[in-house]
Amino acid sequence: MEQNNPQVDLQDEVTQTEPATQAGEVMPSAEELLQAAERKAQEHYDAWMYAKAETENIRRRSAEDVSKAQKFAVERFSNEMLAVKDSLEAGLAVETASVESFKSGMELTLKQLSSVFDKFHITEINPVGEKLDPHKHQAISMVPNELPANTVVSVMQKGYALNDRVLRPALVLVSQGQ
Repeated sequence: MEQNNPQVDLQDEVTQTEPATQAGEVMPSAEELLQAAERKAQEHYDAWMYAKAETENIRRRSAEDVSKAQKFAVERFSNEMLAVKDSLEAGLAVETASVESFKSGMELTLKQLSSVFDKFHITEINPVGEKLDPHKHQAISMVPNELPANTVVSVMQKGYALNDRVLRPALVLVSQGQ
């Protein structure tokens, strides 16, 4: 196994610039060895500074990317919601509307909103008949009922989850049991 000897490397560098004499190799002087060592040290320092600057640039670009991702994370969702807002505004702009036309317009807008929710994996939490789960449900009150204790009897307000993470728990009434 061959080991690198820094003095031999420096001597090789110096002897490449010095011609050989009649007896063979010329031994470099201490001055030449020092200059070669200084050149090598400067090369290593320059490489280190370049690597340090590159690392700082990567760190800065990463921080900017994270900042932009946070700032514009809801852009796609917002664009989809604009269509729902347009539908609501169009429904309100109708001057000669009947109750039936308002109802059908609201149903269509609700269908559009549900489509946006599906697209972005926002799911409804509607736990009627399920056992109370404090991670997904918030019990408002207990009511007498034939169902087993802590069973959801009715939902006062639906909850919603985004990719299985609760955005808002469902507000529920639970059974006291017998």
